[in-house]
Amino acid sequence: MTSEADNHVDARCAAVYDVFEGPERDDLDAYAAMVEEFGAASVVDVGCGTGTFATMLACRGRNVVAVDPSALALDVARAKPHADEVTWVHGVAADLPPLQADMAFMTADVAQAILGDEAWMETLTAIRRSLRAGGLLVFESRDPQRRAWLEWTKANTYSSAEVDDEGTAESWVEFGSASGAFVDFTGVLVFERDGYRVEQQNRLQFRDRGQLTRSLESVGFVVEGIRDAPDRPGREFVFIARVPL
Repeated sequence: MTSEADNHVDARCAAVYDVFEGPERDDLDAYAAMVEEFGAASVVDVGCGTGTFATMLACRGRNVVAVDPSALALDVARAKPHADEVTWVHGVAADLPPLQADMAFMTADVAQAILGDEAWMETLTAIRRSLRAGGLLVFESRDPQRRAWLEWTKANTYSSAEVDDEGTAESWVEFGSASGAFVDFTGVLVFERDGYRVEQQNRLQFRDRGQLTRSLESVGFVVEGIRDAPDRPGREFVFIARVPL
């Protein structure tokens, strides 16, 4: 398949991503509430994807900088209401401009999609640099002891939706293999209109509570709390780490 075709497939996937995630994104409500709880006026959204959280916060009057390595996801993000109130950055956390933000977030699987110790530490260091003294980093990461990947089957993850200009689309996840902290799986997307099937190979890294705590402390964060995730209670950690004053 040519690179042009690859880009077309990626664009189709990016365009329907929000349909399957849901327009409401209730899983983000708890994080929006934390912005209110800690009185943050400026926020960095690392791994912003199609921009749902970033535009949600911009709509509420927050100063938002959002970064993501996918240009296609950012194209979708820039078309959303209030997108012109967000500063969009194509890249990773290390590409952020100089900031003194109040809070930074990595929601969904963003933290686990950063693979390897070197990339993870570089990300934490860059985020710390983007925060003011006293600023907070909040992110979620699944508890590896729960072995969530064993439930990643078509039967457990299947969903379908009506998509503009595409008709019915189907989506599911299939677990592939687990080796150490790394889990490989395939995301499947099928477009009914033309029968096109997209299989995206994915990998996540499952870090345990102690590893996450030590990595944060090693770059100068202080872990202030570890909360439960409202959408997956008892199954993942929500870390709150502060830059010391």
